[in-house]
Amino acid sequence: MIKRFTTTAFALGLCMYAFAQEAPDAAIVSKIRKEGLENSKVMEISFNLTDVNGPRLSNSPGLKRAQEWAMKQLTDWGLKNAHLEAWGNFGKGWQVDKYYAATTLPYYHAIIASPKAWTPGTNGPIKSNVVLIKADSVADLARYKGKLAGKIVMMDAGAPLTSGIRPDFMRYADSTLAKMAEAKPAVAGPRGPRPGGANNAMAQMMKMREVRAAMGAMLVEEKVGLILTYARGGQGTFFTSNGASYALDAKPVSPELEVAAEDYLHILRLLRAGKPVEIEADVKTSFYDQDPQGYNVIAEIPGTDKKLKDELVMIGGHFDSWHAGTGATDNAAGSAVMMEAMRILKTLDFKPKRTIRIALWSSEEQGLFGSRGYVAKHFGDPKTMVLTPDQKKISAYYNLDNGTGKIRGVYLQGNVAAGPIFKSWLTPFADLGATTITASNTGGTDHQAFDAVGIPGFQFIQDPMDYNTRTHHSNMDTYDRLVEDDLKQAATIVASFVYNTSQRDAQIPRKELPAAPAAAATGTTAPVRN
Repeated sequence: MIKRFTTTAFALGLCMYAFAQEAPDAAIVSKIRKEGLENSKVMEISFNLTDVNGPRLSNSPGLKRAQEWAMKQLTDWGLKNAHLEAWGNFGKGWQVDKYYAATTLPYYHAIIASPKAWTPGTNGPIKSNVVLIKADSVADLARYKGKLAGKIVMMDAGAPLTSGIRPDFMRYADSTLAKMAEAKPAVAGPRGPRPGGANNAMAQMMKMREVRAAMGAMLVEEKVGLILTYARGGQGTFFTSNGASYALDAKPVSPELEVAAEDYLHILRLLRAGKPVEIEADVKTSFYDQDPQGYNVIAEIPGTDKKLKDELVMIGGHFDSWHAGTGATDNAAGSAVMMEAMRILKTLDFKPKRTIRIALWSSEEQGLFGSRGYVAKHFGDPKTMVLTPDQKKISAYYNLDNGTGKIRGVYLQGNVAAGPIFKSWLTPFADLGATTITASNTGGTDHQAFDAVGIPGFQFIQDPMDYNTRTHHSNMDTYDRLVEDDLKQAATIVASFVYNTSQRDAQIPRKELPAAPAAAATGTTAPVRN
C-alpha cells in the first residue's frame, strides 16, 4: 500500500532527482505527496460518480446528474467558471427503467443480462416459448414469416466458453516496462491499404452482415416480443454495447437483451436438444430527445502571471460510461483522479502562472466526440489543419483513461523532446512505481483529439489490472473494482505534473505539426490560421 512508503525512501528519491535535467521544486512535491496520499478524497469522488449517480451513458439522466454534481463539487473547492459547455449535436439519451427476465420452463432461473443501449422495452410483461432461429442466408428467413409476433427469439449461434486461459488481474512486469522504454517513435508515412484476408473470408463477412441486416428488419416487421443476444464474456461477466443508433431519426429496432454467456448457452443447449424453454420478461427503457446537444464539464484555476496567465495547462478524462455497470474503471477512475488533482492544488492554495483547466468529456465511448468537439471549437480542425490563435497558447493536455491501475509512466506519442522533462518529473515518484517514459503512441483516448492538431497530448501508462479481462464495458465495472492506493498515487503524480507544467518558463516542446489528411495525400502544406 502507498502509505507504507517511508520517509527515507522519499528522501532518497529527492536526492536522486537533484541530478536530473529539470528538477521540480522538492518542497512543493513534498506538499503534493502529503495531501494526495494522506488526505485523499479520490474514493469519495468515485463513490459519488458511481454508486450515487449511477451509469452515465451519453445524454442520459445519469450523465446529467453526475455533471451537475461535478460542477457543484469543483465550485465548492474554489475552482472558477465551472460550467457545461456544448460541443455539438449528439442525439437521443436513453436509460433502463426496469429489467427482469427468467426462464420458467424447464424450471425457474433468473437470467443475467441487460437491455442493449438505445433499444425499446417490451411494453409490459411478456411470456413465450423461445424460438430458435437458424438462418445462414436471407432466403432462410422466409420460413419464419408470420410466426414470430410477440415471441422471444434467439439465434442458433454461441461460442463455447474457454475459461482459465490467462489471469484476470495483472500489473506490468519490470521487463515489460523496460521494453516500452526502449521503443522508438513511430515513423510517419503514407497509409497504404491494410493487408487483405482471403476473398472467401471477406465474402463470408459480407454475407453475414447482409443476413443480420435482413434479420433485424424482418424481426421489426414481425413485431417480435424480445431478442436474446449472446454477450461476450464469461463467469457471470458480460460486455455490453449498443443495439441501435442514438440518432434522432434512427430506424426502429426490436427489444433486445444482451445475455451472459452461461445463461445464453444453457438455453441454446436445451433448444438444440428439442427441449422447450419458456421465458418471462419485462423491460422498460426511456428515450430523451428534448436536448440532443452533448456537453462537457469545464472548470479552472486561473493563472496569475501577467505574461503567462492566458496560456493553458489542461487535464481531463471522459465522464460518460456504458450502462450495465456504473462505469467505475471506465472512466469514473480517470475523472475522479483528475478532479482530485485539482482539489490537491486548490487545497495547497497554489496560484499557478498558467491557467489550469479540467475537462470532463462526454460521448467518448461513441468516438471521442466531446474532446474532438471541444478541440475543433477552441484550437483547430484536424481535417483542414486550420488552427486558431489559442492553439499556440496551450502547453499540454494530460489524460487518464485506462482503468484503476496506478501510473507507471507516460506515453510520449512520439514527442521525444518531452521525454527528459517528464523523466525528471517522475523521479520523485520512483518509490511509487512510476518510472517509465516511452516514445510509443497509445490510442482510443481523448488525448488524441489534442495530438491531432499539434498540441502536446499525453496519456499516462497504467497497470492493466483486470480492466480488459473483467471490467471494461461490463456489468462488473463497479466501485468495488477500484484500487484506492492506485488512484491516490495517480492523482498525486498528475497534480505534480500539472504544477510543473504551469510553472515552467517555456511550454512543453511540440512535435512537427501534422499535415491535414488531404495535404498528406497530395504532398502539399496544410494551411495554418494564426
